[in-house]
Amino acid sequence: MAGINVKAARRWYWQRITAMAMALFVVIHIIVMVYAIRGGLSGAEVLARTRGNLIWAAFYGAFVVLVSVHASIGIRNVLVEWARLRDGAAAALSNLLSLALLIMGLRAVWAVTLGGAA
Repeated sequence: MAGINVKAARRWYWQRITAMAMALFVVIHIIVMVYAIRGGLSGAEVLARTRGNLIWAAFYGAFVVLVSVHASIGIRNVLVEWARLRDGAAAALSNLLSLALLIMGLRAVWAVTLGGAA
């Protein structure tokens, strides 16, 4: 039983750590978007600036990883507490969701920064 509590505590900490990091990423994203819109940049001009930019690829790639980890933990908790799934089934489903979010998010980052059409 102690092992389960330690794992639950680690998940709790990881969810809080990812939430704090995501808050910083969201603030940076909003500042950049407000700056871009106030400067009168169109969507096409914003994309032209992000193409081939490894800094934005790394920034948004890290953001996607944070979101997928954070969401996986939250969904797992919802599945256990509300849907009454067993821990193993909730973990499997939440990990699948996390993987789907990770793949879709990284495809979007690739499309916007490095690769063109995804």
